[in-house]
Amino acid sequence: MGVCFSCSGAKAQDETDKPQTVKNRCDSNRQRKDEFKVLLLGSGESGKSTIVKQMKIIHQDGYSEQELFMFRITILKNLLDSIKAIALALRRFDMEPHLLENREAADLLIVFELPADANATLPAPVAQAISGLWSDPVIAQLLQRRARITDPDYLPSQEDVLHSRSKTTGIVETKFQMGNMRINLVDVGGQRSERNMWIHSFESVTSIIFCVALSEYDQMLLEDKSQNRMAESLVLFESIVNSRWFLRTSVILFLNKIDIFTKKLPLRPLANYFPDYKGGDDVNKAAKYILWRFTSLNHAKLQIYPHITQATDTNNIRLVFAAVKEYVYTLTQNPPA
Repeated sequence: MGVCFSCSGAKAQDETDKPQTVKNRCDSNRQRKDEFKVLLLGSGESGKSTIVKQMKIIHQDGYSEQELFMFRITILKNLLDSIKAIALALRRFDMEPHLLENREAADLLIVFELPADANATLPAPVAQAISGLWSDPVIAQLLQRRARITDPDYLPSQEDVLHSRSKTTGIVETKFQMGNMRINLVDVGGQRSERNMWIHSFESVTSIIFCVALSEYDQMLLEDKSQNRMAESLVLFESIVNSRWFLRTSVILFLNKIDIFTKKLPLRPLANYFPDYKGGDDVNKAAKYILWRFTSLNHAKLQIYPHITQATDTNNIRLVFAAVKEYVYTLTQNPPA
């Protein structure tokens, strides 16, 4: 990804069962002896669910046409939420679309709600309103794929699914084969309201993957507008790596969303939010600083393996998980004392 680093006490380096998604806590406690349980943790919107989607794409044949169809409603909602945010921002800053018909389109989009039906399509006036508002001279072209998405016969692509966003609730297990290893990847919701369920997944964990969104250093939590997201991730990471549950567990740290972080850093200086950072807009220095902030919390001296990741990049995640496989296997052969 153009950024690499190493640190003391941490190592940095660059098939074929049908995945199963299980939401039954009782089943999650019944683990096969040849199965390696990897717990996927992190705060909300850190990219955990995208990692799970990549496992399905990489280690199986990806999503069937029926499965892709089920993502339509999520992607349409993502599109509507984006255009509504733009329409509301225009209103907040006393700006109006240049064309009168697009002003009416903005009013329509602000109040429109998509039915919670997998077969739902966008009504023609709403689809026209989206296209009109996005084509208006006052708004830069943001979604080049909007015409395809608003088509009544739209079927999401694998890439569309990777970029879609929906909140994870409960405990989701994804089981897949990597060579001779069977991995059980356990994803749990990252929002504060979901974390009281985490303890149900702590038993028999081989490794932890902890996801951090590098790009969220300047953002606040959805559930608490007074709390910085990066600061929240630091607190959460400290509680995990020093927990009595994980004294014999390795931690794989994904510093995710490097693509967004790289674009944002020159525009939103990291030092504005972490005053002790002195590296300017150098992405490598900024990533190393954030890594240091996390590894310095490792009072239990667990083995930490850091990776710079872009969860939407399938090739990047394929390479990273090849390394993850080696970490997990090595740990099972040589467990910590």
